[in-house]
Amino acid sequence: MMKMIHSLWAFLVLALLLIVVIKAITSIKKEFKDLDLRLVLFTLIVSHIQLVLGLGVYFSSEAYKSLKANGVSSDGAVRMLQVEHPITMLLAIALITIGYSKHKKKTNAESKFKTIAIFYGIALVLILGMIPWNQWF
Repeated sequence: MMKMIHSLWAFLVLALLLIVVIKAITSIKKEFKDLDLRLVLFTLIVSHIQLVLGLGVYFSSEAYKSLKANGVSSDGAVRMLQVEHPITMLLAIALITIGYSKHKKKTNAESKFKTIAIFYGIALVLILGMIPWNQWF
């Protein structure tokens, strides 16, 4: 059940990240409004919920049990679930968190949007690169 929720919640995370990154890139010369702040914050919150769901799925998974028992697998698909996916997703969430924190310290809209575009954009690319597409659907 948790795996299904984690998979479905990922759609929300991806949609919000995509919206925020596109909005940040296209709004660099515009005013940073309350809606922008709320969208960026909501994306941060949703991504952190996804992290908690993902940790629950990970620590109850066969890949984790296999990692504990046998170490890192030489099979690429198993290794991806054991190590690559979790570490990359943690890095992506960290980038989202850093981007949110850094944007708050900026004083003008252009630098706020650039910060969001860079950090959230890199996180989006990392997430898209590490989704186990063959198991997702």
